Amino acid sequence: MQAYWEMFQSMDTWMQVFWGCAVVGSIIFIVQMVLTLVGMDSSDMDVDFDGADTMDLGGGISLFSIKNFVNFIVGFGWGGVCFAGIIENKWLLTLVAMLVGVGFVLMFFFIKKQTKKLEHNGAFQISDCIGKTVDVYLRIPAGKSGKGKVQVSLNGSVQEFDAMTEGESIPSGQKVEVVSVIDGSSLLVKTKN
Repeated sequence: MQAYWEMFQSMDTWMQVFWGCAVVGSIIFIVQMVLTLVGMDSSDMDVDFDGADTMDLGGGISLFSIKNFVNFIVGFGWGGVCFAGIIENKWLLTLVAMLVGVGFVLMFFFIKKQTKKLEHNGAFQISDCIGKTVDVYLRIPAGKSGKGKVQVSLNGSVQEFDAMTEGESIPSGQKVEVVSVIDGSSLLVKTKN
């Protein structure tokens, strides 16, 4: 460990800053990643500067957050370390390192946005059935005189609901259209034309 410390002290100030950002940022990044994987991630660490949601980029992605700051520091540090042998001018190297840091933040936004697209609320809303064509499972009596059953396939799941019709009775196996929801748990259906 002493050898690493001596090597760090022998570097010029620019390289110490780049290495410091790279190492400290990477450690914090790894801790954040582990906390996220075990479910202890906190989304309330986002910084809100004016009390409004003006910095929110939509889909729960905030522009200024601890995670974005860490992503920038990691990209800045490793960008500076990696390009130090190629770029001699320290100011140009710093600019390139900053661009790499911004690139890390943008990459985070892209990954987060793509991940949000994968989220799906599996909750089945009976109102989603309105206008859909469904299958009669058990005969539906005529004129709302009793209830039959229909099977609804929606969002990859099949649900069974009580159903009534205002018209003629509808036999099992026939396709019908859902007109409305009755009392929050039954469907009003009609034969398809």
